[in-house]
Amino acid sequence: MKLYELKPVPGSKTRPFRKGRGPGSGNGKTSGRGHKGQKSRSGGGVRIGFEGGQMPLYRRLPKRGFNNKKFAKEYVEVKLCDLNVFEDGTIVNNELLLKSGLVKDIKDGVVILGNGELNKKLTVQAARFTKSAAEKIEAAGGKVEVV
Repeated sequence: MKLYELKPVPGSKTRPFRKGRGPGSGNGKTSGRGHKGQKSRSGGGVRIGFEGGQMPLYRRLPKRGFNNKKFAKEYVEVKLCDLNVFEDGTIVNNELLLKSGLVKDIKDGVVILGNGELNKKLTVQAARFTKSAAEKIEAAGGKVEVV
């Protein structure tokens, strides 16, 4: 098969329906909007959450409390077994993790999780470490540095 032989599956591509193109089309004159009323006008219709004038649900419910979620730090997680791709004696930091493709974005920092085993002697620099990750890195002969 060649690129110029590609065709869409039959029935998957339909022509756009043109409204308001005469009575023969089956959708002419009012274009499926009916006669008069708010929804028939251009720009007509009601906003999201409108309940016909009744006090909307989002205004009836109490707004209480405080949520700390917007102030929370968002860490990128890296598993310990993923660090085995580096050579012995390497200093693993944020830039190296980005360059190697282990993380796509640093956000507020990197946290090293203790999943799997580490077979290399590495110096790992990260914002946070789990207890098991720090123990496993030091057991392999590496160093843990909180940045």
